Amino acid sequence: MPDTLALAAAPLANDMGRPGFWAEHFPGLSLPRDGVAEEAVAHPAGRADERIVAERLYEEGYFQDRNATFERLAPGLAEAVRTCAHLDIPPPFIFLFDETWACFRSLDPMLRRFLGDNYRMLPDFWTWHVDPAAGQAGWRPHRDKGRMSLAPDGTPLSLTVWAPLLDATPLTSCMYLLPANRDPVYNTEQEAVWNINAASIRALPGAPGDYFCWNQAVLHWGSESSRFAPHPRISMALEFQRGDIRPFNQPLIAPFQPLDFQTRLKLVAKQILQYRHMYPLAARFEALAQQLLAG
Repeated sequence: MPDTLALAAAPLANDMGRPGFWAEHFPGLSLPRDGVAEEAVAHPAGRADERIVAERLYEEGYFQDRNATFERLAPGLAEAVRTCAHLDIPPPFIFLFDETWACFRSLDPMLRRFLGDNYRMLPDFWTWHVDPAAGQAGWRPHRDKGRMSLAPDGTPLSLTVWAPLLDATPLTSCMYLLPANRDPVYNTEQEAVWNINAASIRALPGAPGDYFCWNQAVLHWGSESSRFAPHPRISMALEFQRGDIRPFNQPLIAPFQPLDFQTRLKLVAKQILQYRHMYPLAARFEALAQQLLAG
């Protein structure tokens, strides 16, 4: 008997597997052009004091800064996530577009500083549309990779960058984090048994143009939204690692490596499957992701 879920996903895969589908529904964003290398983006410096940024990352495990490319591209990307929600499409499909990658590539100087000149992008990313009308929440408390992502001296081997595309507040569901220096089980064998003093929890409200960077051993989570929130929490994240250590996931991506449409499509499908334990996944999209990866 045929796999009914695969049959149901086939027309959708045919549609979503065509660049024309995305160009039609997302006319304000750019898809990669076959055979044309992507242009290197500008590398605007952050606004925070570099010394303080480094101290915060090493002491508290995270820092916050602003970035001109994120600020410029956030409105169009937020609108794209709204379109995904309207079409009932998982929002990480915005990683098909050049603008999403341009945001993270603009952080190149910061990433080189903390991860070295041969750092790599991990095939680990996501986009959130946390709807207060549906009582939704961000991802539950977790450490991205835990203490395995720290060098023996405690410096990070990998980093997560998370950015709001609309204002992220306690009402809309901002990020919350337990600073490394307030976490008694941070970087210990007991890191899975959380020991949280509520007064130590740090709320991370942010606006478009802000980004948050944390090492992957830090405990963090997205809060529940409130029905009084004025809009959904729309945000995105991408992970990075040093290039001189074994891959935490594959395929690793060079910072300015051209990614054609089919490569991006398969990367998105990979995310849908590898993060299905963190969010509700419709069976048709699980089948679609499997079909895209098999194609």
